[in-house]
Amino acid sequence: MNMKFKIKGLDCANCAAELEREIQKIEGVTKVSISFMTERMEVEYESSEEEIIKKIQKVIKREEPDVSIDKI
Repeated sequence: MNMKFKIKGLDCANCAAELEREIQKIEGVTKVSISFMTERMEVEYESSEEEIIKKIQKVIKREEPDVSIDKI
């Protein structure tokens, strides 16, 4: 399955790449793509949507506390 998010508060493309690497490690996430320029994140996953969103938010709070996401 696939989800798209508007991602706000990223400071640089390197931060986006680091966040992408950490989200990719989440169990159930098969692919993640973050575009710093368009402020979009696309996530492909294989488990509960609600569970994946909670895990993504936990990673974001740990890695980039000023970043927020909104599902689109």
